[in-house]
Amino acid sequence: MEAKEPAEGILKSGDWGDAKMYKVVCDCGDPDHEHNVMVEAEDTGISVTIYATVKSPWWSMNRWKQVWFLLSKGYLQQETVISFNEQTALNYAETLKKAINDVKNFKKS
Repeated sequence: MEAKEPAEGILKSGDWGDAKMYKVVCDCGDPDHEHNVMVEAEDTGISVTIYATVKSPWWSMNRWKQVWFLLSKGYLQQETVISFNEQTALNYAETLKKAINDVKNFKKS
């Protein structure tokens, strides 16, 4: 199996030459599981930033348990999930490689 273009599960949402933004969808189709990936060429090198919406298990606890957990542990427990099929995973990897090369070349010129 090879990466395809246009990429299944990946949408380019921004291109500023030295930075590219992609929206990556989950295979389950739930928009809450999407995440955004930004690839930037900075003075210190190439950076890849992933933005995800995280969920907490607060729905399973009453308000007093939530407050006690926060006070006793000092942090909130959160999670996010994204599931890829094989084709989307290959497209994801290939898109990252291309974006890194593109912003690196733009920064050099």
